[in-house]
Amino acid sequence: MAETRFDVVGIGNAIVDVLANAEDSFLATHGMPKGGMVLIDGEKAEAIYAAMGSAIESSGGSAANTVAGIASLGGKPAFIGKVAEDTLGRVFRHDIGGIGVHFDTPVLGADAGVPTARCLILVTPDAQRTMNTYLGACTRLAPADIDEDLVASAQVTYVEGYQWDAQLAKDAIVRASLAAKEAGRTVALSLSDAFCVDRHRGEFLELTEGLVDILFANEAEIKSLYETDSFEAAVQAAREHVDIACITRSEKGSVIVRGQDTVVVEAHRPARLVDTTGAGDLYASGFLFGYTRGKSLAECGHLASRCAAEIISHMGARPDVPLKSLLAEEEA
Repeated sequence: MAETRFDVVGIGNAIVDVLANAEDSFLATHGMPKGGMVLIDGEKAEAIYAAMGSAIESSGGSAANTVAGIASLGGKPAFIGKVAEDTLGRVFRHDIGGIGVHFDTPVLGADAGVPTARCLILVTPDAQRTMNTYLGACTRLAPADIDEDLVASAQVTYVEGYQWDAQLAKDAIVRASLAAKEAGRTVALSLSDAFCVDRHRGEFLELTEGLVDILFANEAEIKSLYETDSFEAAVQAAREHVDIACITRSEKGSVIVRGQDTVVVEAHRPARLVDTTGAGDLYASGFLFGYTRGKSLAECGHLASRCAAEIISHMGARPDVPLKSLLAEEEA
């Protein structure tokens, strides 16, 4: 086995998030499905941006948020994703490198005429987030961008389901997953979004039956994957397809299963609920940080819940405080 340099290498969309508060009427006016994510073109991105109120801009992307959380916990993460040689691309590279994530994916040249991706996020008064994503340069991630030595040097290769919306990115992830398995490493997949599952159910099922060891999903996503209205039936199906399944249920906490073992994790209550953006991403941060350190499923789940609670207590999907402070609280 190759030398272990990293805890986790995340592969996902390199996106700059633009967050603003909005009323439900704004979503209705613009035909946005509340609480979901839709892909939009550049023209619509400009129109929504112009209509949004005052916004906060920060580097984002699901897998990028997860590895950022791992870095904040004191771990050693890496990231593979595509940005363009433009202002937002430089912002993303600066932000992710500045928090301690190794990131050296080749940049898409300006001559390609495709800008760095952005996600326009509307947060309603109930703290639900509705996302409108223009993928831009993300769609140009290709198999040639996968550093197989880097993948082999990470304990876990973590993939976001959103990548399945671009064929080149799919091919890149399959290459990375095969490299991880050949090196005797673990492959984890986040289903990302119920609408994403609807689009790619067949391929996701194939992945869980072959390449994926750890599956992350929320209740709606796991039900969609197995096309059932029964949470219990979906959990049972997950047991049969992956080594570990981590299924979040909002205020009900989460359920983690491995074989016939079941761990129920209580939700950690935030000081205040502000914005649910990134809750699942940071749940994965906490779980994978614990997993790469040999913690029990219960310990991994507890830390995951703590990380998710921190992220929903403020706007944005990156930690406001070093998450390793949570570890200090646990050990005190």
